[in-house]
Amino acid sequence: MTSTDVLSLQVGPIEDLSVEQVQGLVARAFRPADYQGRRVLVIVPDATRSGPIDRVFKALHAAIAGSTSAFDVLVALGTHQPMSEAAICHRLGISDQERAEKYSQVALMNHAWDNPDELVQVGTLRSDEVHALTDGLFAMDVAVEINKRVLAYDETVIIGPVFPHEVVGFSGGNKYLFPGVGGAKILNFFHWLGAVVTNPKIIGVAHTPVRQVVDRAGAMVKTSKRCLALVVEGPRLAGLFVGSPENAWREAAQLSAQLHITYKDRSFSKILSCVPTMYDDLWTGGKGMYKLEPVLADGGELIIFGPHIHEVSATHNETMLKIGYHCRDYFLKQWDQFKDFPWGVLAHSTHVRGGGRFENGTEHCRVKVTLATSIPPDVCASINMGYMDPATVNVKDYRGREEEGVLLVPKAGEVLFKLRSPPP
Repeated sequence: MTSTDVLSLQVGPIEDLSVEQVQGLVARAFRPADYQGRRVLVIVPDATRSGPIDRVFKALHAAIAGSTSAFDVLVALGTHQPMSEAAICHRLGISDQERAEKYSQVALMNHAWDNPDELVQVGTLRSDEVHALTDGLFAMDVAVEINKRVLAYDETVIIGPVFPHEVVGFSGGNKYLFPGVGGAKILNFFHWLGAVVTNPKIIGVAHTPVRQVVDRAGAMVKTSKRCLALVVEGPRLAGLFVGSPENAWREAAQLSAQLHITYKDRSFSKILSCVPTMYDDLWTGGKGMYKLEPVLADGGELIIFGPHIHEVSATHNETMLKIGYHCRDYFLKQWDQFKDFPWGVLAHSTHVRGGGRFENGTEHCRVKVTLATSIPPDVCASINMGYMDPATVNVKDYRGREEEGVLLVPKAGEVLFKLRSPPP
């Protein structure tokens, strides 16, 4: 394969790529002779990304591990919590016996974004380049740091799904490097860039200023890189694309746009967004807002329903409790007050709170966001969010009421909802 080639398999609307099909495609793309004595690092997502990662990982291991001198795994946590070895094994479909035998030589590692000793700088995005990449929104130097383990291997292989994404447009590809295994400086910069552009203008758009930044940072990593980009629908593997991180992602994003965007003819005054247990705090459960904001009417209410959610953020709780949830302009028009907070946290705040204005010292948010979680009412009030007792939520009460302007989303967080004809 050349750097521009992509090998792929796609199946019909209800079909699932089988283990044998995945093995066949991976065997075509990864030949044992090409990996003789090479050190390979496999980057995989944590448990907040769904899909049969195990099916693809095992096919890759079967194809080349016997030829490599090292075949190890690094979990692309971004700023999420580290996973236990048991949780990583579950993610990869490795049983206790397999861990002791077949996969005993595979190192299972977590990314440590907040440990300077684990990072190495691979370059700097210079001010003039940032100005060009961001369409003039920013002009500043940005250090590009990555987990130093990436440079200790001959090749990095990314395995991960592609979905519409609030910061970068569509996830996947080089995003598993930045922020997946990257440092805080580049992470904070491009998350705030996405927030300044705003979620509705970014999400579900393939080519965005943020994607340009991520791909430019990826080019600074000189280690050989390949990507297995998955497009999944629930447990179903609908497509698998193998190539460079840029090209495999590009083709996967096209399929994701077909499968992961639901178009509606009207906006809704009330949305019940039921977030699954794989989102175990509001930091990740906020995806239940990101993916639905485009169809939430002005003045409407979105309810994030997740009784299993007990805290705002496992990683950034202290900061989030200080700043709360606000629209973008709340921060921009008081920048001196907020510029020293982590910009990625500010971005998360705006994404969950949605659009709005800040005029004459008063914030005017476009919509109401209510938490029907186990986060206490006083905490909800302190972070500028509404509260609803989750025990009072009857999901059936929201079903079949779209004509009334009420939308129920039973599993929110991955599928993007957009208006078929967006307002002017």
